[in-house]
Amino acid sequence: MTREEEIKDFQDFQDFAKREILAFAKAHENDDVTRLLLSAARYPSIDMPAAVQQIEGLRTAREKWPSLLRCEDYLYPPRLNREQASSEAAAAYKASIFSTFNFPISTIADLTGGMGIDTLAFAKVAGHVDYVERDPMLCALMKHNCTALGADNIDIHCSDSLEWLVDSYDVLFVDPARRDIHGRKVAAFEDCTPDILKNMPLLRKHCRVLMVKASPMIDIDLACHQLDGVAEVHVVAGGGECKEVLFLCGDGDGEPIIHCGRHSFTRAGEATAEVCYCESVGRYLYEPDAAMMKAGPYRSICQWYEVEMLGHNTHMYTSNRLVEDFPGRRFEVLRELKLSKKSAAEAITRGRAHVVVRNYPVAAADLQRQLGLKEGGELYVVATTVGHRPCGFLCARM
Repeated sequence: MTREEEIKDFQDFQDFAKREILAFAKAHENDDVTRLLLSAARYPSIDMPAAVQQIEGLRTAREKWPSLLRCEDYLYPPRLNREQASSEAAAAYKASIFSTFNFPISTIADLTGGMGIDTLAFAKVAGHVDYVERDPMLCALMKHNCTALGADNIDIHCSDSLEWLVDSYDVLFVDPARRDIHGRKVAAFEDCTPDILKNMPLLRKHCRVLMVKASPMIDIDLACHQLDGVAEVHVVAGGGECKEVLFLCGDGDGEPIIHCGRHSFTRAGEATAEVCYCESVGRYLYEPDAAMMKAGPYRSICQWYEVEMLGHNTHMYTSNRLVEDFPGRRFEVLRELKLSKKSAAEAITRGRAHVVVRNYPVAAADLQRQLGLKEGGELYVVATTVGHRPCGFLCARM
């Protein structure tokens, strides 16, 4: 059976069953899905696994793709594809990058379509987007969802992207699969599918700008060395975690500009930034957010926010004046705390506190046990190193 025939068969099934399945999913959105699967015999006209897939998709959409909930006919893919898909916010961020280019974006090809969240975001800023995906089921879902959403400037192609690629585009977007043949997560480009490094000449030949989405575990400096013509790096974070790293390959023949949050820097600029080390911890402590920690502008942070670093390898900062817009967690220091069970018991009478460890030789969970503390409450124990001195602080979260 050809891919086109597979898609047709899947579309026929969806046309027949989608309304009933969607109605059932929305009526049972808050039900226990395990019980629904076990009681499938009570609903003989419902494909229960398909209905549960939609229920789980609706639940994920509440946090990850809230705008999709406004579409009555949207169909969600299986769990793995949902997990691998960008969040709505991350996809919008990618699309916003194109507005910074010095040329208009008319054509984009998403060579690793998947659930299509990125494609849908690209379609809002480009005249035409090609969605390319090998999986017939995902292609059929995308065709249905484009119709449901009124996204009429997207063409869907069920094909191997590298074999399909013939035309040239303003932007090519590639999000290689980051799982090996055993289903284990990988991060290095050479372990992903397709192999970006091996196919770099082909990809660059067919676009003005190549955008590569990489694992949050990627080594940024190594990746810039491996890829051809990296002009910009964007570190995307959300929910306290680094979600993805984007590499823009174009005419970059100098040092890449690294973007994290509202700041941008280069490694050369970071290396020469004046760093201020504290002699003692002030009234406030700061822990940079995930984007800052991933990008690594540790010296530059001192200049951007007029704070002092605790130590060369301690990526925490302090000040006596509260920096309200510091990107990350802010703590008010209540007192210095000797990290012993006795001192903790005297200072934390209810026996509950959160433990934060940064450049300290004991893991947070182990230290919490050593101090005889339970997780919770409003107090924080921050264990870190100031200069070369390991120490602890009792803090309140700002």
